[in-house]
Amino acid sequence: MEPGQRTQAVFAPPTMRSRIGRPLAGARRALRNNPTMTLGFAIMVAAIIMAIFAPLIATHPHGELAVFDRLSSPSSEHYFGTDSVGRDVFSRAIYGSRLSLQIGAAVGAIAVFWGAVIGILAGYYRKFDNIAMRVVDGLMAFPSFLLALALVAILGPSLQNVIIAISLVDTPGVVRIVRSSVLSLKEQMFVEAARAIGARPERILIRHVFPQLVAPLLVQGTFIFAIAILTEAGLSFLGTGVPPIIPSWGNMMGESKIYVQLAVWTIFFPGLFISLTVLGMNLIGDGLRDTLDPRLRRTV
Repeated sequence: MEPGQRTQAVFAPPTMRSRIGRPLAGARRALRNNPTMTLGFAIMVAAIIMAIFAPLIATHPHGELAVFDRLSSPSSEHYFGTDSVGRDVFSRAIYGSRLSLQIGAAVGAIAVFWGAVIGILAGYYRKFDNIAMRVVDGLMAFPSFLLALALVAILGPSLQNVIIAISLVDTPGVVRIVRSSVLSLKEQMFVEAARAIGARPERILIRHVFPQLVAPLLVQGTFIFAIAILTEAGLSFLGTGVPPIIPSWGNMMGESKIYVQLAVWTIFFPGLFISLTVLGMNLIGDGLRDTLDPRLRRTV
C-alpha cells in the first residue's frame, strides 16, 4: 500500500448460515433462561409428535369395538382401559390430540389474522373504528362460551363449524388489543415522520405499525390456542361440538360422564391430556411475553 493511501473497509454480506443462526441462537438463549417456557415447548412437542404418529403409537384402531371388554380397567392390553362400548381409551386419546391441535392452530391463526386486520384499520381510521368497534362490543356483550354454543347449534355440529364459531368468539379480544396499540403507535414520532415525508397510509401500517404488533400478537395467539382447545372440549362434552364418530377429548369425556363412578379412567385420561396441552401453551405464552417485552425480560 502506498503512503498516504486510504484504506476502505469491506463489509461482506451476511451469509445464509448467519441469518438463520442468529434467531436460533436467540431462541436457545430464551429457552435456557426461561425453564418454564422450555417445559411448555417440551409438552407441545410431545403433543405434536403424538398427533403426527398417532397410527404408530396407538395400540388399537380408535373405532374398534370390543363389547366383551367394555369398561375394563387399565391393563397391559389397554393402557388407559376401555370405554362403555369397549373402545381403547389410550388409542382414542392419542387420535384425539389431532383434532385438538388442529382446532387450536386454526382458531389461533384465524383470530390473530382477522383481529390484526380489523384492529389496525379501526385504530388508524376513525370512521371505520366507529362501525367496527360497535360490532365488537356487541359480540363481547355475550358470554364467549354461550355464544360459541349458540353458533354451533345454528350452524350444525362439524369440525368446520366449530372452528368458525370459536374463531368468531375469540377475534373481538384480539381486535381490542390491536386497536389500543395502534391508537398509541400512530402518535409516535416515527409514524409522524413517515406521514410528514408523504408515506401512504398503507405503507405506514405495513412497514411501521404492524412490526410493532408482532410480539403481542404472538403471545395472544398462544393463549387463543389454549382457549380454543378448552372451548372445543366444552362444546363436545355437551354434545354440540364435532360429531361423536370423530375421536375428541371432549367427546370422550362427554360419553363417559355417566360412567364416572364405575370407570373413572374413561374421563380422567382425556381430561389429563387437555390439562397438559393447555398448560404447555400457557407456559409458552408466558415465556414469550417475558422474552419479547423488554420490561418483563428476565436476565441471568
